[in-house]
Amino acid sequence: MTTAPTPTRNRGNRRAEILRAAAELFAARGFHGVPIEDIGAAVGVSGPALYRHFAGKEALLAEMLLDVSSRLRESAAAVVTSSTGPAETLDALLHVQITFAIEQPALITVHDRELGNVPERERRRIRRLQRLYVEEWVTVLSELHPACPPVRLRAATHAVFGLLNSTPHSAGELPGEAMRPLLHAMAGCALEAAVNAR
Repeated sequence: MTTAPTPTRNRGNRRAEILRAAAELFAARGFHGVPIEDIGAAVGVSGPALYRHFAGKEALLAEMLLDVSSRLRESAAAVVTSSTGPAETLDALLHVQITFAIEQPALITVHDRELGNVPERERRRIRRLQRLYVEEWVTVLSELHPACPPVRLRAATHAVFGLLNSTPHSAGELPGEAMRPLLHAMAGCALEAAVNAR
């Protein structure tokens, strides 16, 4: 009688698990405060086994921030191409960013604090993806407010990201179902104020 082989963990799932664990550790202790062995321990493997998935800790950090920047950019592009009008598109973009802010506070902290530890080539790619993400917002806001200069809309978009991405400071104080409408209302007011301010 033969026994069925033990299922092996999907490599992509393992990489995602490592990235999630590393984000939590980097957010809590800083990039330099987390040895590779601790990341391995968090996912139940030896530190050196992580080198089967990533060339090193810097490569892991780079992939983490490239991945989230790429996902946000792709989500925004999908929203823009599928929505029926600028008001609905802006609402959907707010949903994308608010969902990220509520569900990924550790990634927000890591990005704010650790982007300088990403190798320059990958850092440039991250910045480019982020600029493209911002421009999706600016395009939609320009449709809604054609008289407002794009430079002002761009500044307003960055300011709204700062508001929404403040969630690491309040994570856990309000449940997501209460935090989501609060952030949505505040972001809407901030954008309206930015457009109408003189």
